[in-house]
Amino acid sequence: MSRARVLVIDGNRAATRAAQVAAGGSPTGEGYVRVLQQLAPLDCDIVRPADGAVQWPAGVALADYDGVALTGSALNVYDGGAAIDRQIELVRAVFAGGAPFFGSCWGMQVAVTAAGGRVRANPLGREFGFARRIALSAAGRAHALFRGKPAVFEAVTVHRDDIGELPAGATVLASSDMGLQAVEMQCARSTVWAVQYHPEYGFAEIAATAQRYAPVLLEEKLFLDAAELDAWVAELRELQRTPGDARLCWKHALGPGIRDERAKLAELRNWVELQVLPRRRQRG
Repeated sequence: MSRARVLVIDGNRAATRAAQVAAGGSPTGEGYVRVLQQLAPLDCDIVRPADGAVQWPAGVALADYDGVALTGSALNVYDGGAAIDRQIELVRAVFAGGAPFFGSCWGMQVAVTAAGGRVRANPLGREFGFARRIALSAAGRAHALFRGKPAVFEAVTVHRDDIGELPAGATVLASSDMGLQAVEMQCARSTVWAVQYHPEYGFAEIAATAQRYAPVLLEEKLFLDAAELDAWVAELRELQRTPGDARLCWKHALGPGIRDERAKLAELRNWVELQVLPRRRQRG
């Protein structure tokens, strides 16, 4: 049997990807692929509908994929425009084709929109750095997405938006003080698992994101001044080097759901093992 094939939809425009790299991070799609390939032997392709019409690899079509993941993005669904519309249309095509779908942050927002729900600017403001006190619902505690995850945990996050209205039939799997954090949906022929945070992000990635967002974070008073932001970035980069650093884990209130790499990646690992690989076996 050939290896499972996963499509990663990069939600960002080229300029945003370049800015992330310049700040010490990874291009959105490539970073996502790197994490997925740590979890299982997968063949992964990246498409970038935010930049223009989708360019498929030679001899490959959407129907050839055993799973599809949509990354985060600096875009906002409610702004509209071709860069967003192309992603919504592609996700609807994924749903029609039946491939399992995973959405991280923007990926959840696009999936909800494609399924008939509504995304809004979060009235509570921006959530940045670490999402706190994400609590699994009763459905979430029993759900395969969260196998190996604590009932309450922290996660790397960066977003300004949240879900204003879910499509009919959606199941809330996790929430926090800032709003909905995880959902399952059955959309046409696809099963959708989606989270509002970034299980694929390491500490260095959110440190780079902080540098990229620095003017906004300072304007919104999430950091007192540039020196405080720079110190936070330095500490996150130290956590990347030594993720078990007791002092920094205590300072940033990081529990086992994010300190332990296996628990941190549980959602993506479970999606690959329980959704993507079984589809590959079924397809032969």
